Amino acid sequence: MNNTETTTAPDPAPTRSGDVPVLEVDNLHVTFPGVNKAPDIKAVRGVSYRLNRGEILGIVGESGSGKSVSSLAAMGLLPEYAEVTGSVRLKGQELLGLDDQRLAKVRGKVISMVFQDPLSALTPVYTVGDQLAEAVRVHDSTVSKQQALTRAAELLALVGIPNAAQRLKAFPHEFSGGMRQRVMIAMAMANDPDVIICDEPTTALDVTIQAQVLELLKTAQRETGAAIVMITHDLGVVAGFVDRVLVMYAGRPVEMGTVDEVYYRTRMPYTMGLLGAIPRLDLEEKTPLVPIKGNPPSLAALPPGCPFAPRCPIALPQCSAGEPQLLTIGAQPSTAEIDAVGQSQAAASEPARSSTVEHRSACIRSGEIDTENWTAADIYPLPEIPADAVARLPRADRPVVLEVDDLIKHHPLLKGALFKRRVGTVYAVDGISFDIRERETLGLVGESGCGKSTTLMEILSLDRPARGKVVVLGKESGRLSRRERFKIRRDMQVVFQDPMSSLDPRMPVFEIIAEPLRTHSYPRSRLNARVRELLALVGLDPAHASRYPAEFSGGQRQRIGIARALALEPKVLVLDEPVSALDVSIQAGVVNLLEELQARLGLAYLFVAHDLSVIRHLADRVAVMYLGKIVEIGDVHSIYTEPAHPYTQALLSAIPIPDPEKERSRTHIVLEGDLPSPANPPSGCSFRTRCPKFQALPESDRRRCLSEEPAIRPLTGDDHATACHYAQKRVVV
Repeated sequence: MNNTETTTAPDPAPTRSGDVPVLEVDNLHVTFPGVNKAPDIKAVRGVSYRLNRGEILGIVGESGSGKSVSSLAAMGLLPEYAEVTGSVRLKGQELLGLDDQRLAKVRGKVISMVFQDPLSALTPVYTVGDQLAEAVRVHDSTVSKQQALTRAAELLALVGIPNAAQRLKAFPHEFSGGMRQRVMIAMAMANDPDVIICDEPTTALDVTIQAQVLELLKTAQRETGAAIVMITHDLGVVAGFVDRVLVMYAGRPVEMGTVDEVYYRTRMPYTMGLLGAIPRLDLEEKTPLVPIKGNPPSLAALPPGCPFAPRCPIALPQCSAGEPQLLTIGAQPSTAEIDAVGQSQAAASEPARSSTVEHRSACIRSGEIDTENWTAADIYPLPEIPADAVARLPRADRPVVLEVDDLIKHHPLLKGALFKRRVGTVYAVDGISFDIRERETLGLVGESGCGKSTTLMEILSLDRPARGKVVVLGKESGRLSRRERFKIRRDMQVVFQDPMSSLDPRMPVFEIIAEPLRTHSYPRSRLNARVRELLALVGLDPAHASRYPAEFSGGQRQRIGIARALALEPKVLVLDEPVSALDVSIQAGVVNLLEELQARLGLAYLFVAHDLSVIRHLADRVAVMYLGKIVEIGDVHSIYTEPAHPYTQALLSAIPIPDPEKERSRTHIVLEGDLPSPANPPSGCSFRTRCPKFQALPESDRRRCLSEEPAIRPLTGDDHATACHYAQKRVVV
């Protein structure tokens, strides 16, 4: 390691006087040596914190900021070639430098970890029960196999898996994603550890399952008294769950303090940008999101001075003088001091720290931000979205561009190797209807497996559906000739979820965008100008048209996908989770771009997403799907302020709000269980197996839910309908 490198001073004391920290990380550095003369990657650069028993620390930041690497280093799970320096003390015992045999006695017993992808973390060839029993027996050889299996069943029951004793014999692939994550939490709790590290435990989960997992982690904390390190990019989860927050950027902490201090008195421009980039469920007024321009720097080639300076809207020339220290608010050197003596000497003049946890920031303008009380809106220029006069016309006065009526898509369930026989049916989409008007956005939401993506594929295929009809710009898809189908594809384009897999890695960006133009006989003489125009339209440099997709960031690749979709000037754009794989800072820029393009080009969007906060920000109308059916549909204001279906109410209550006070005071509706199989849907109301309202009904009223499928019926108001026998509007706080 470079001994002259700027480091971060350790957090000096526990938050509660008299408590002894269970985990102390001091000046942790992790470097991955470069391969074939490539420069070293400095993944973690001076991370320090202390964690007390029962305390929850949230570590947040964009992808590549070093969050996960710092925790893997604490667990001793990094590869041997990684160079790790600093100190990690668990209950006073130094972990760095211990061999695998000694670390194995600590991991899983005193400190445990919940990984992001439980399917990869669980061994596929052993049953869940055997793996849980092994976690118990490996740390206590006196426990018999039967006793360990009994303990495993208790753990499964504790994390809410029904029929725990029977499910012990199941393999990981027989569980849903949410249930596998619950198994990981049960394994982490198995030996009553003192510290549980959670590495993005809810990232790949639906919002309803996320709510279940967060409740389980709170249960784990109560049952074991453990301290928790929560690594996440979701600042809504952090707001209501943690006690303290550590914000990381380019491998080092840039802001740290209590959750209230960091959220309400943010003093680091990067943290301000992260908070401003989040679509807020609790804000009715629609304003552009705060985009943090640019991308995080390469950890192998950091810029001089503050690594955030190239993206910072208030950066000064002094920001390049040296990397700022993580100092107490008010203790940062002034710009004049930096000009006079340089960053490193000015940092050395920091006064002695007190023995209490302080709000700290790594920015030379933190004192100025504190004095002037600047907010994200004060320092980040918001894009101006042009007004759309046509969109303000009454909905009835605008033409329908896409209509779906009673659409179904059933898949046969076959059995047998040679002579297959039908043994059932998967009801993927089971009779849904909606329409989209010109310059309108319809958000299609619901949990994974509800039929959203299948609906998109049926619409995009332009084939005759098994039942119902799809009408695009006045033409029924099932009655189109081959020539008409080819022609109408100009007017309906798609943007996929994963831009890396939807862009050909062997083609330069110019050819990717030009391909649909050539296919539809666009004049060759105007091809070059059109591609450059499209790149500029989505905010990319036309000079980069010769680059390949791998040379762009995730957000830039998604912009390339949008440019390709816009090449033929479509009227309808189908967006399949277009921002779900992006960091929140990059997501904000893409969401703003979609709003701007709709206003400028008059596009209609069918927007599929599981993030209801993004839908609230973009959509005019919302359709909520459950098990192949639409259970509630209406204008965005009605759905979000007065949802009538119990499922919609649960979805909205489960969305975390990035406001600590609001999040702590909210009542969450935590649904029990997982989505039923679409091959074996419940009788009557398909939601009744998880419905809190059904469970509270008297026996006489339950019979109707058990036997009669509710039809979607309009409620009071012009545009709000729901499929519930006992629908009742409810204000979601």
